[in-house]
Amino acid sequence: MDAVILARAQFAFTVSFHFIFPSFSIGLASYLFVLEALWLKTGRGVYANLYRYWLKIFAVVFGMGVVSGLVMSYEFGTNWSVFSAKAGPVVGPLMAYEVLTAFFLEAGFLGVMLFGIRKVGKELHFLATCMVALGTLISATWIISVNSWMQTPAGFAINAKGQFVPAGSWLPIIFNPSFPFRLVHTVIASYLTTSLAVGGVAAYHLLRDRTNLGARTMFSMAMWMAAIVAPIQILAGDAHGLNTLEHQPAKVLAMEGDFEPSPTGAPLVLFGLPDDGAARLRYAVEIPHAGSLILKHDPNAPLPGLKDFPKDRRPPSAIVFWSFRIMVGLGVAMLGLGVFSLVARARGRLYDAPWLHRAAVAMGPAGFVAVIAGWVTTEVGRQPYTVYGQLLTAQSHSPLAAPALAASLLAFAVVYFLVFGAGVLYLLRLMSRPPAPHEAEPAHTPDRAAGITPAPAVDPPLASPAA
Repeated sequence: MDAVILARAQFAFTVSFHFIFPSFSIGLASYLFVLEALWLKTGRGVYANLYRYWLKIFAVVFGMGVVSGLVMSYEFGTNWSVFSAKAGPVVGPLMAYEVLTAFFLEAGFLGVMLFGIRKVGKELHFLATCMVALGTLISATWIISVNSWMQTPAGFAINAKGQFVPAGSWLPIIFNPSFPFRLVHTVIASYLTTSLAVGGVAAYHLLRDRTNLGARTMFSMAMWMAAIVAPIQILAGDAHGLNTLEHQPAKVLAMEGDFEPSPTGAPLVLFGLPDDGAARLRYAVEIPHAGSLILKHDPNAPLPGLKDFPKDRRPPSAIVFWSFRIMVGLGVAMLGLGVFSLVARARGRLYDAPWLHRAAVAMGPAGFVAVIAGWVTTEVGRQPYTVYGQLLTAQSHSPLAAPALAASLLAFAVVYFLVFGAGVLYLLRLMSRPPAPHEAEPAHTPDRAAGITPAPAVDPPLASPAA
């Protein structure tokens, strides 16, 4: 493989590891916010216990997300120096805004959130949790803005040095055409990923002890989230797809496997084997006119084909075709899990349905797989550009030799699997421990100093598995 392919593979490898952790930490931070709010409102110890249970996991996930993200910033300079030089006047300030706003906000309150539960008042600790949750969302906003600008560049000019620079206001750059759709889609994906992970952990413990109050509570919350958010995500994905068709039609055509133009309505391809060399889809299984119905909301609407684009300006359809189907297939499975949980809840068997619990355990990692598949679809579908329609990937890399890139890629693979593999194993170990069923809420020093000792908010033991 040449230097460009190796540089792309290295960045893809590192960002795939990294993307898992922010997608989890964004959802976990908001989940911790909800748990603490419920604890303060109701006084029930189960919410305090679940807060401390997931706080430990959040701390590890957040730390691994920060460490894995630092590597990518160096790769911009080592492997993609031409891209950094040309797009730096636009991308650099946006990345700096993320650090100055989101990261400093998270770092400033993270210590209070992690270690201040027995040292500060309830209100101040809750404020810290709110600020960390807000910081994760602000961080996602800036990062998605940067990546969206690379997908749908706007508000720029090119100076005499060939650099992208703001053409006046920064607002068209930040709020570029795909930004709102991609932000909503990504944040909802983070919430859905977290709900499936929480639901999988809860179901794992319910299979061992259906009377565990903590497991029952977080399973109920996770299934509500999955049932509500999964259909919203499908609608958000549809809107995102329409926006992508408008601004990046070749990406959507690669996703759909449409090589041939469809003047009277495109089919919906369910399965097939894309062949880029022959520019055709082999062994296609398709539904006539359904593709135009989804993409244009008109079964007879014409659609172009990949053949309408120059061969060297088409994305590699095989990768995009299958990564898209993995994402969509898992999305349908998530919707099915949410619907089945509603049926079990309506029948009063949410905590007494082993088949549902086993399905939830199996679906626990599905969100992480789906976000990686979605990222692959987005990034590979943008090829052959780094800045869509403006800067080719082949013109963006550093002048490095292939052996040097191969050696660094191998080193990254070894170190990442050792370090982050150990981190993931530790997370699984934390998740394998059941939440404490009847532990009192944490005491707060300011309350004791005032001569007030809060009564332990202990939830009573369950009388039976069906209670």
